[in-house]
Amino acid sequence: MSVVQVALPVPILRLFDYLPPNTHGAQPVIGGRVRVPFGKRKIIGIVVGFQERSDLPETQLKQIIEVLDTKSLYPPPLWRLLHWAAGYYHLPVGEVLKQALPVLLRHGKPAQEKPLWQWIITKKGQTTTLESLKFAPKQQQALAVLRHQPIYRHQVAEKNLNNAVLQVLRNKKLCDLREYHQPQQQSDWRTRFIIKGTQLKLNTDQTIAVGKIRNEDERYAAWLLSGITGSGKTEVYLSILENILARGKQALVLVPEISLTPQTTARFRERFEAPVDVLHSALNDKERFAVWQRARRGESAIIIGTRSALFTPLLQPGVIIIDEEHDSSYKQQEGWRYQARDLAVFRAREENIPIVMGSATPALETLHNVRRGKYRQLDLTRRAGSAKPALQQLVDIKGQQLIGGLAPVLISKMRQHLQADNQVLLFLNRRGYSSALLCHDCGWVAECQRCERYYTLHKKQRQLRCHYCNSQCLLSNQCSHCGSTHLLPVGVGTEQLEQHLCTLFSGIPVSRIDRDTTSRKGALEQHLANVHRGGAHILVGTQMLAKGHHFCDVTLVSMLNVDSALFSTDFRAAERFAQLCTQVAGRAGRAGKQGEVLLQTYHPEHPLLQTLLHQGYLAFAQQTLLERQSVMLPPWTSHALFRAQDRDNHQAAEFLQQLRKLLEANPLKDTSVWLMGPVPALQPKLCGLWRWQLLVQHASRKRLQQFLNNALPLVKRLPAAHKVMWTLDVDPIES
Repeated sequence: MSVVQVALPVPILRLFDYLPPNTHGAQPVIGGRVRVPFGKRKIIGIVVGFQERSDLPETQLKQIIEVLDTKSLYPPPLWRLLHWAAGYYHLPVGEVLKQALPVLLRHGKPAQEKPLWQWIITKKGQTTTLESLKFAPKQQQALAVLRHQPIYRHQVAEKNLNNAVLQVLRNKKLCDLREYHQPQQQSDWRTRFIIKGTQLKLNTDQTIAVGKIRNEDERYAAWLLSGITGSGKTEVYLSILENILARGKQALVLVPEISLTPQTTARFRERFEAPVDVLHSALNDKERFAVWQRARRGESAIIIGTRSALFTPLLQPGVIIIDEEHDSSYKQQEGWRYQARDLAVFRAREENIPIVMGSATPALETLHNVRRGKYRQLDLTRRAGSAKPALQQLVDIKGQQLIGGLAPVLISKMRQHLQADNQVLLFLNRRGYSSALLCHDCGWVAECQRCERYYTLHKKQRQLRCHYCNSQCLLSNQCSHCGSTHLLPVGVGTEQLEQHLCTLFSGIPVSRIDRDTTSRKGALEQHLANVHRGGAHILVGTQMLAKGHHFCDVTLVSMLNVDSALFSTDFRAAERFAQLCTQVAGRAGRAGKQGEVLLQTYHPEHPLLQTLLHQGYLAFAQQTLLERQSVMLPPWTSHALFRAQDRDNHQAAEFLQQLRKLLEANPLKDTSVWLMGPVPALQPKLCGLWRWQLLVQHASRKRLQQFLNNALPLVKRLPAAHKVMWTLDVDPIES
């Protein structure tokens, strides 16, 4: 070995050659970290290979400064996944490998815990009288403490002792300093693993689903568990895990939102006498690192987390479960724009374990893969237990006098359900008090200059906030244009709705659950605990409430504004709305009580609403798949989106125009590649930057990748490439 190939977390699509350290200490290993010089900096990279010689003269190669790991940090299946992902998403492998590590490891923290050292008393120390040390009171005190218990080296100061005194006792052979070996915990949960809690009786659909998955739970298989809301998908997950955990295997469970982790974790801990760990961005770096270590050592039986938890190393992987697999939160929208659901399928295949993707509203891509035979579908067609399907109704609000966004018929229905000591859930996907602030005298509207979007009024904090760039300013009592004090809030947000509800239903507790009310740690859990206590209660919330929550006493659900999603230039808007509408409606009547769903709309005759109401989501999905096939849109084709942004609204468009000409002139260009743009993004200005995009489409995912591989090395030669910020998004879901 003469040259070490290192992947560095820098935006350069290549590996870097270094000479091994000129020491007799630890040597580099593939998958381990090394500290290397890079320009004037010292950075941490990952060793990816060795070769006999470099293309550069040996005199130009720098030496590795420090070897940080003697073992790979990545299990082989995860290592293969990350390398494949770097190629598929066209990113430097160093950046991808870095993102799969906890932050503390990226900063150089040892991967292995430092050994614990204990001061312990010896046999001689036990027989020596304390009186013999009366002229050395500090030694006498230390020996007395050691007779009661060992002392960790880091606890010496806490015990009012010091290491110098202990060392004197050691020289007298009265005590000794030894390494403390923590007992291996992974064997503990396996040997004492039991199933506890109440096992619900499975219905026919659930029994069939569990049986089919269990029959093939020792090898790779991709399952779509398609079940209507309230059909008991979680109980199916739990039943599947009984076999997996009994064999000493680990389970990785992905959920789309942090808000779903408390109830999911509670259900799993109620069922299994086994350690369950949670992994998401609300944890601090130290907590995330501890979970990463426990999972890697096999001490965690179940790891529940959001999309980045996919990259957690497991000692004995047994199954991957993706709950609400359709959710757009599984797609990372910044930096490395990966789709966690797709990478999870790849990892399951590499690990040779099953993967179960559950949803009441499967993504069209997932249903398309079922058609192609890549996934197998299992249907749960009826609600679990005695729960009945909710009754759904469209409420035409044209010409009606709304109170805080509520139609009279909805207010009447709410009174009926609350008087019966049931709960009501109102869905409004608008945070804040109102969506705009208008001057009644001159028509001025408060606007964020960085995004050219209206500010949202947050009345309680007396702030105007931009929900696109998070900028904010204090609320003024005067119009900045004409000086008038006649300022009017326009539109209804969750804050205003909560205010009206407290007036309309005095004495009934109202819980508003959105990003503003749950930002404080533990706030969401407190809100949910209040709801689960039962009794008449009104819940108001945004999408945080639409996904997977189980509210036993909610019998009435209403979406207050369904029209905003019915008319959109985004071809995925209809799919997202159908999923959201079905998920929100599914919160009603989940525990034996008859549920009702009211959808307020100005367009009750809209075909999408009629299809969802009378035929259900799967009928909508099949119809939409046919429509997309007729116009060759995903999942029938594959997309890659070049995005560029600048501050003058000129150079980004110029760069993408040059890029289009380059792609069209490429001698290896596939004639079936279709280019669209450059065009402004659906949100043209964001955070002070103007945004443009160029879409590349091909019917073959493989051919599209080949085309991008041929074109990307040429892009940086374009004159405008270094004047703008540009990115490539493979399989984009947002424009």
